[in-house]
Amino acid sequence: MFNLTPTVRTLLFINIGVFLLQTQLTSRMNFLALYSVESAYFQPWQFVTYMFMHGGFMHLLSNMFGLISFGPLLEQRWGGNRFLTFWLICGIGAGVLYSGVRYFEINKMRQDLEIFRQDPTDVHLQDFVEHNMKEYEESFQPVIRQLHATPGDQQLIQGALASLQQMYNSGLNSPMLGASGALFGILFAFAYLFPNTELMLLFFPFPIKAKYFVALYALYELYNGVHRTPGDNVAHFAHLGGMLIGFVLLKIWERGRTRFY
Repeated sequence: MFNLTPTVRTLLFINIGVFLLQTQLTSRMNFLALYSVESAYFQPWQFVTYMFMHGGFMHLLSNMFGLISFGPLLEQRWGGNRFLTFWLICGIGAGVLYSGVRYFEINKMRQDLEIFRQDPTDVHLQDFVEHNMKEYEESFQPVIRQLHATPGDQQLIQGALASLQQMYNSGLNSPMLGASGALFGILFAFAYLFPNTELMLLFFPFPIKAKYFVALYALYELYNGVHRTPGDNVAHFAHLGGMLIGFVLLKIWERGRTRFY
């Protein structure tokens, strides 16, 4: 049985409540998700509200399971106010860092799109796909080869341009949501404060110390963030951002003190 502390319990109920609202109001709650800062749907409050929304039941379940598994011990050590502060700062920081990554990606995509629009060659189409949608490179190869063979085919060019524009619009207006950034900050804090605690996890057939689990998880997220696969809509860099913000915040709290809880 989980020993839920007050702040963990409150966060759990809020996230469940918001998810139930999502199931009833569907897209009418999308204004709470975090859009790219260049999107027409972006609002500053989304840096806070996005972390209370989830993309489905399993998304909610995994994040809340992590919260109730690792959060209570941290709240017992820090107290409710400091735990809530840490959760919110890690979540907001993860959103800000992820938005910075997305800003760079979206601008690069727009530049490559304009280059292809001005000079629609197979080379520039290849460049767009390699730079922005490498996971779809194989599916674009027939179009690239055909454009190389028939460079003046306007129907082919317009079809390719429409596909690239659709990809750009999708990237610009696809929001991020979920408590994962905040949760990864919690995971890092747990491993930092209780590094030798042995965890029994479903996907590990043997106990693993918290410090090794979090290190492996960070490497996994980094790999998947760099080598994205088709259909992967997980914000891996937001997860890493939550860990980074958690590390920085812990070091700030720790500075000049023998105890920071």
